[in-house]
Amino acid sequence: MLTREHAIADIDFRRGTIHPDRLVRGVHRNYLAHAERMLRVYSRGAGETRRTLHRRIHDILADEPDCPTARIDAFCKLLDDASGYRKDSSGRAAKLRQQVFALASQYHPLVQEPDRFFEHGQWQVKQTIAKQLGRTWQEIDEALFADVFEFHRLESFTGYETPPALLSRYNVAQVQAALYDATRLTIWASDDFKTILRYAKLAHLMHRIQPFAGGGYVISLDGPASQLRATRKYGVNMAKFLPALIACSDWRMKAEIVTGRKAWQVRLELSSDDGLNSHLPPPDQFDSEVERAFAEKWGDEPRDGWLLVREGQILFDKQTVFVPDFSFRHESGLEVACEIVGFWTPEYLAAKSQTLTRFSRHPLLLVVNALVQEQLPTLQLPTVTYKSAIKISDVLQRLNEISATQA
Repeated sequence: MLTREHAIADIDFRRGTIHPDRLVRGVHRNYLAHAERMLRVYSRGAGETRRTLHRRIHDILADEPDCPTARIDAFCKLLDDASGYRKDSSGRAAKLRQQVFALASQYHPLVQEPDRFFEHGQWQVKQTIAKQLGRTWQEIDEALFADVFEFHRLESFTGYETPPALLSRYNVAQVQAALYDATRLTIWASDDFKTILRYAKLAHLMHRIQPFAGGGYVISLDGPASQLRATRKYGVNMAKFLPALIACSDWRMKAEIVTGRKAWQVRLELSSDDGLNSHLPPPDQFDSEVERAFAEKWGDEPRDGWLLVREGQILFDKQTVFVPDFSFRHESGLEVACEIVGFWTPEYLAAKSQTLTRFSRHPLLLVVNALVQEQLPTLQLPTVTYKSAIKISDVLQRLNEISATQA
């Protein structure tokens, strides 16, 4: 990710909005060729110092109109993030400098070309010092400042797959940088609930959830301290969460941001239709092949009035959230959550049992692998057992039994 120093954004104080820097095809069409050149600099730059590589990136973008230095530095940071540098943290470079400077002081002053007045030329002295230290001067030169950030030497570059991928990462990174000062993030989501909540948890963000008309949910994210006082501490966590959200579909978000010395309140709005691309892959639609096979067999049309929806609802109890694998929606309006339990560790089964017990007051159907059923604690829930594949007839029977009890 970028640092605050790399952040570029336009703020409309009258409307209370912030718009992070973004490269678009029409206005910034030259950047595609620039990105190709920048990737080439790093992919061919093994052994070069960080300072040399950064200078070459600056040279590529120096003549580009309306290209601020912060944008160039941002590209350097993103390229560095995909790089491995050789650095010295053992103190050997400092010791080597002491040795070299002590030996060189015997030949002071040094000149480019010796003459009648100054007899010690740089090249000859370097060779003499190298011989005394038992190394080539190239080896000494590469190690002399290996502990200085600008003189770290490039060892590897994993890079970005394509020039557009680098430009896409830049656009996302600028939005992330704007979120560093965010105090709250509100998401309206109609799909990929489990992925959104999983990554929110990984980012240590608290959440509050409410359903909204149309079958989606409003998910409010903030940090533990945000409810008690204004804080910017968790903006970085929101920034880390952003690529996961962008990889999802059918969402929009609003971030509340505090900016400037006067702590202006502005908002950042974004949606899945804005064209940002995440470096993370889209969420896998199914957690297992058993789920995939069952969903494909059931199909998109209702069976006996029951429509199958993947992760169609969120069950929540205070700060505990449960996203069942499927929801069955009946034409009568009844909705039954369905959780499939396959091959898992005993620890997972124990935790899963606690969750299912906590939400057992909701209409819930449990589908359990026969090999797992003996390890799963007894639960007072309607259950379907399967061996290799889930039988639709068994599921329909249980669903209709649940429907009869709800009537």
